[in-house]
Amino acid sequence: MDLGLTGKRALVTGASRGIGRAVAERLVEEGASVAICSRTKESVEEVADKLRAGGGVVVSRAVDVTDADSLRSFIDDAAEELGGLDIVVSNVSAGSVKGPDQWQASLDADLMPFVHSIDAATPHLKAAGGGSIVAISSTFGFDNVWPSSPNSYGAFKAAVLRHASASGHALAGEGIRVNTISPGPIEFENGDWDNMKAKRPEVYDRVRSSIPVGRMGTLDEISAAVAFLASPVSAFCVGANLVVDGGMTVRVQF
Repeated sequence: MDLGLTGKRALVTGASRGIGRAVAERLVEEGASVAICSRTKESVEEVADKLRAGGGVVVSRAVDVTDADSLRSFIDDAAEELGGLDIVVSNVSAGSVKGPDQWQASLDADLMPFVHSIDAATPHLKAAGGGSIVAISSTFGFDNVWPSSPNSYGAFKAAVLRHASASGHALAGEGIRVNTISPGPIEFENGDWDNMKAKRPEVYDRVRSSIPVGRMGTLDEISAAVAFLASPVSAFCVGANLVVDGGMTVRVQF
């Protein structure tokens, strides 16, 4: 399927590893130019160099997305250097942090960068005649997949879903679509579930056995879902949450 991404201009946060990196690679493969960022210059430049070596047009910056001004500046600079902006993928997360500071950490890293990204990117997307914003949420944002104590990760991933839906409906008339991807457990080298398999195999096995397809998800499967929602092919998707979890969650999605 031709997703119609050739010539599109995309921005991906948290693109030095994991899902963010896989999304950036996928978008370049599909013919888009990309702006990528992560907190450390060395890691983001390593990814940028590999993408450029494959023929990609890449803008790269070291950006702490919890700093709203830095994030807004990156978005503005990326739009200028790429000649506009058609796609924004908000990917950064504090992860499953623990302790009394977890709530502030999740607010700062999971929710507010998404809020600021929408606000900063909207003028550029309008100037382009419309576009797509995709946020990475989680199945933890809408389902207690297995017994766990209350934590900030699930609460703020739920907030991402709610804000995406409201923003999607508010901006649809401007030609700007806002949607979310909610991955289930995704396994990749040195990722959370790869480390869990080595350090707590009983938890890894319990979670994997709860997934009807019998395995963890892959980065390719998530990046493909993001590319679909980012593309014109999904033009009728507004405020949608695409669950990519191998059937792990059992709710009926009315």
